[in-house]
Order: sequence, then C-alpha cells, then structure tokens
Amino acid sequence: MKNTLPTITFILIASLGLFASFAATAAQQSESSKGTLHLVSSLPRTGSANAQTSTMVNGIKLAIEEVNGQIDGWTITYQDLDDASPQRGNWDPTVEAQNANAAAKDRSCVGYIGTFNSGAAKVAMPILNRAGLVMVSPANTYPGLTKPGTGEANEPMVYRPTGKINYFRVVPADDLQGTQAANWAKSLGAKKVFILNDRELYGKGIADVFQKRAKEIGMEVVGFEGTDAKASNYRPLVTKIKAVGPDLVYFGGTTQSNAGQIAKDLRAGGYEGLYMVPDGCFEQAFIEAAGDSNLNDKTYITFGGLPAEKLTGRGATFREAYHKRYGSDPEAYAAYGYEAARVLLDAIARAKTKDRAGVLAAVAETVDFDGVLGKWSFDANGDTSSKVMSGQTVKNGKFEFVKVLGD
Repeated sequence: MKNTLPTITFILIASLGLFASFAATAAQQSESSKGTLHLVSSLPRTGSANAQTSTMVNGIKLAIEEVNGQIDGWTITYQDLDDASPQRGNWDPTVEAQNANAAAKDRSCVGYIGTFNSGAAKVAMPILNRAGLVMVSPANTYPGLTKPGTGEANEPMVYRPTGKINYFRVVPADDLQGTQAANWAKSLGAKKVFILNDRELYGKGIADVFQKRAKEIGMEVVGFEGTDAKASNYRPLVTKIKAVGPDLVYFGGTTQSNAGQIAKDLRAGGYEGLYMVPDGCFEQAFIEAAGDSNLNDKTYITFGGLPAEKLTGRGATFREAYHKRYGSDPEAYAAYGYEAARVLLDAIARAKTKDRAGVLAAVAETVDFDGVLGKWSFDANGDTSSKVMSGQTVKNGKFEFVKVLGD
C-alpha cells in the first residue's frame, strides 16, 4: 500500500495555514469593525462533485455579498474548504476530520456549512458538537443524522456527545425522498423493481427506505444488491437484473459512485425498463457520465426541493441574482448553499452575543424563515419543516421537470 502520510500532513498544514491567514486579516481590519466572525464550508471540491459544489460555494458567497460582508459592525469572512482528496477523488474522512478540527480550534469561526455527503457529516458532527460550533448542512439527507429510530440504534445521539443539538439541515431527509420515489415508481407503472445501492451511508440509507415503501404499496422487490463504486463495468450485474425482468431499476447512490456507468451498462446489456436515481445524481455530471442516449425518456430523478427554474418568490430572486453574478443558472444544490449561508447570517444578526453560543442559539430558534422554498422552520431535531419534493427526467442532454411529488 502506498504511504499517504506526506500528503495528509501537507493537507493539514495547508488547512491550518489558511486559517492563520484569516487571523492575519482580522488583525488588519479597520478600527470601525467590532471584530471578525468567520464562516467556513466543507464540501468535496476535488473530483466530479466539483461542478455541483462550485455552484453551492457561489451561492454562499452571494449571500455574504448581499450583506456586504458586514453585520452590526462585525466583519464576516468566509473560507471554502475541500473535504475531498486526490487519492479518493471524493470526500475523504481524514480530510473532513482535519477541516472540522481546524474550524473548532479557530475561535473566530461561528458557523460550519457542510457537509455534502452524509458519511462526511458523521465524521464532523461529534467534533463540532464538542466545540459548540453550529453546523448547517445544505445537502445531507441521511435520516439517522437527526431522527431517532430511523438509522442505527445509537443514532443520532452518537453525534451529540455533549447532549446538545448543534447540527441543522435545510434540505428534507431521505425518509421523505425514498418514500416519494417509491410512490412515483408505482405511479409510473412499475410492478417489479430491482434495487441497487453504493454501500455508502446515503446510498444504502435511501435504498432501504425505497425498498420498505415499495413493499408497503405492493411492488415486488426482485433484487437488492450493493455495488462497487470503483468497478469499470457492471455487465455481470446487468445479466442478473435482466434475468428477473424488473420494470424499474432503482440506484441509491451518487454520480461519484458510478450511477452513470450503471446506466450505460444497463442499456448496453439490453435492459429496456425504467431507471430511477436520487438527488445525489441531480447534476449535469451524471448526464455526461451516462451519455444522453442512455437516459432519454426512461430515467427519473428525485430531488428534495425544486429545480432552479421552478423556484418562485425569494427563490426566483435568488436565481436571477445568481445568473447576473455568475453568468449561468445554478446547479440544483446551489440554492441550498445560499440558504445555509442565509440562515447563519440571519442568526448572527439576531444573536444576543456574537459568539458561537449566541449564533448556535439563534439558529436553533429559526422560525418561519423566508427562504428559497417559502417559509419554513427548524424542528426540535434540527430538520427543516419544508417537505417539498420534485421529480425530473432527462431529455436532449438536460434535466426536465416532471412534477412536484406527493401532489
């Protein structure tokens, strides 16, 4: 096995160095400023998730620009941290732990935006909980992070060593998405389904929810298997799938765990049924990885929210501002990066004390927040009260909105 210690050491030094640079910036700020309040995000910026996370970072920056980087005389600074490594090409638990520890040690840091992957959240949550640092995720959807009885027996308390809640998310969890996906599959005419998952926390979790709901509503589950995200092809698996004749193949996973290659091999192997994937594939990189011809008309994607072009009210205003600022439409999760940042900025403005404890308390008290999906609140578990879910398909190399799920 190749020795990766030098790379890991370099990453740690680089992370600490970046935090030190913000301390220097704080020392040089004008006398009129009361001080610096620092926000960080920890998202996979290396690998194929970069296209999605770049628009999320753009959303965060846009939110901070809208307040001119100032709240009540305090200077708001921001740092974009990468929790992926070149070796993995995806989020890396070692890097995520380094990011969380660095943020915890920086006393000017009052908010942590992340993570993108639910597995990464499991790493960061206990570290930040011990530090009393609020964490707002724009993308984690695994139910066990917040909801007792939906994951492992020790979840979510294992992520809250102090017993206090410091983790919140602005996107609906997979207990809703997986259920709505199964309902939609049945409405599309599926009677027999073959369920795949990438063995990751997010992918396996949503596949489990899909399977449970599929059985409840009378669909026959003819297969349930984990996949190897590093496999070069899935031809033997496709042969097995074809042999049992499903109407629909459901994949619980992401673009990064080879959802596109599975689509390619399904079509190359002669499978002519439907293919459904969750929000971890709702990015242009999925279409590019799969090839448009392998997706058209028979591929369906669920998403915890609405695509940018369907947002109304403040959501439509965000889309217009984003396009004006960056010259393109945002990817699906950009609005949630923006929303997570707005939640923190709003909490800073309301906080009785401009420190970690004050900001955390203000986030927990977020009620009737006027967000990109309308008004919503955080519940006692740190989950959003928003239940908006949507379904998309692919046509001519682009995602196309189909319906609001649950209607």
